[in-house]
Amino acid sequence: MPPSPPRTPPPAPPRGGPPPPPPPPEPEPAPGLGEQIGATRDSAKRLLDAHVELARAEFEEIGDAAKRAGGYAGLAVGLAIFALLLLAIGGPMFLGEWIFGSIGWGILLGVEWLIAGALAGALLALEPAIEARIGRSFTIALVIGIVFGVVAGAGLTNRFWTAIADNILTSVDPGVRPLLVAMLAIGIIGAVVGLVIGLSNGGGRAGAGGLVVGAVLGITIGGLTAVDPGPRVGAALGMEVGLIVWIVLMVRVIAAGEFDTEKLKARYWPTLTIETTKETIEWARARMPLAKRS
Repeated sequence: MPPSPPRTPPPAPPRGGPPPPPPPPEPEPAPGLGEQIGATRDSAKRLLDAHVELARAEFEEIGDAAKRAGGYAGLAVGLAIFALLLLAIGGPMFLGEWIFGSIGWGILLGVEWLIAGALAGALLALEPAIEARIGRSFTIALVIGIVFGVVAGAGLTNRFWTAIADNILTSVDPGVRPLLVAMLAIGIIGAVVGLVIGLSNGGGRAGAGGLVVGAVLGITIGGLTAVDPGPRVGAALGMEVGLIVWIVLMVRVIAAGEFDTEKLKARYWPTLTIETTKETIEWARARMPLAKRS
């Protein structure tokens, strides 16, 4: 084997020149298995934390948007409810002023319509088959209201009492004659009717009470029939009388208690289910008798 040539040392840097470059760093030792597993676990944890933070931020943004949408939706629902209430309250008042010339008529008739509707709903809840009676009572009230409205609006009763008063009370002021005659005549008729009803129901004391009540009602009705309200007020009076008659007829049905309690109970009681369950239990007992007690 020939001998290797001798190594010549690197030439020395010239004086005053740059220093030689440092030697390259020694390579780091390769990580072990445990370090690799730990590094992988830390990387996975950091990745999971990043996803969680991203989801949290996104859900917070979605929650804020839902809160804003909920607030606007609540505002919309509240305004809609307020509009319906305003329509339900202001509508009858507007119609009363527009049709009958007074807001008071709108309020009074609106309240009576609501009362009548509530009574009709109560009757239908107790007895659905009572629809025919409700319809019949409404028809009767409608006819009475129309007749009364036409008569009052045309001033027929005022003309009638005026014609009688002009022949009887010639010395009284013409503007007061119809009122006096109407109140006196209807008051006497009401007193007689009240006395007869009271005597037939309760004797002397009830007769006296019926006489007083009948007289007061008769005088009131006479005073109303003596005036000439005009077409608009006459129409309002006709609707008023019709609603009162309808309400009274429905109250009479409720007070009479003409309801089949057995049908009412059967309507809201699961009779068929209970009976079927009992039959099923008896059938099971017959096929799987209980063990005899010792």
